Amino acid sequence: MSAREQALWTRTRLGRCGPPLDLLTARFDKHVYAPHAHDEYTIGVCVGGSEIIDYRGGHIRTGPGSIVVLAPGEMHTGGPGNTTDGYAYRALYAAPTLLGDGSLDESLPHFRDPLLDDPELAAAILAAHSELSVCPDPLEAESRLPWLLTALACRHSTARVETCAIPGAAAVARVVRDRLADELLSPPSLADLAADLGLSRYQLLRAFRTTMGVPPYAWLAQYRVNRARCLLESGMRPAEAAGAVGFADQAHLTRWFRRVLGVTPAAYRNSVQDASR
Repeated sequence: MSAREQALWTRTRLGRCGPPLDLLTARFDKHVYAPHAHDEYTIGVCVGGSEIIDYRGGHIRTGPGSIVVLAPGEMHTGGPGNTTDGYAYRALYAAPTLLGDGSLDESLPHFRDPLLDDPELAAAILAAHSELSVCPDPLEAESRLPWLLTALACRHSTARVETCAIPGAAAVARVVRDRLADELLSPPSLADLAADLGLSRYQLLRAFRTTMGVPPYAWLAQYRVNRARCLLESGMRPAEAAGAVGFADQAHLTRWFRRVLGVTPAAYRNSVQDASR
């Protein structure tokens, strides 16, 4: 593998004790994969160059922004589409049940066309992949990835996805919100919360997003930021505050603090201390 080539694997979990899900960030100039198959769905988004994939007796040629969906157990290979640019992509490997989370059918979603043109969904998959590769937070993974995979199945497969409103959605959202707030250092998985409420994980996510306007991980991150803000005002250092409210580390706190308040925790702490003198 040349200095320009890379293949970086990251593993996240769907919930604190949930199943693993692998993410791959890859760039190759000349590498050609041997014929192989995966037990999971392979969902990839091309981010540069072009790849030619042999699949189902034909050839798929990717380009930047295109989504490729390869079914479990189906043999395929891949290599550069030309000799100058190589190819780069991000991929995730999703257990078949994840794509059926919100499905009304018992059979697995079938994608007649493995090459998809959906810029909005491609951008959302890339954003989730990029952020989870840096910080594989279990609640964030469980909030974002099943939702995106259900959207993928709904838009582009033969699956029928339930779209009706969830009865008692507001009450469901309040229960989830309160559990997350009470257990912010080690939040329960959405799968466990859904089981306690007699819902599927997709139904829980739908009820929460409809009521709160954001997915559970985003609500909890903002709640943690507000708790950290109080600790910083009392003089606690950012690294200590991050651990005290459940962020993985100071970098995780900083990422969300800037999103919510527009400044870093250190800058905020310094400004409130200066103002109190």
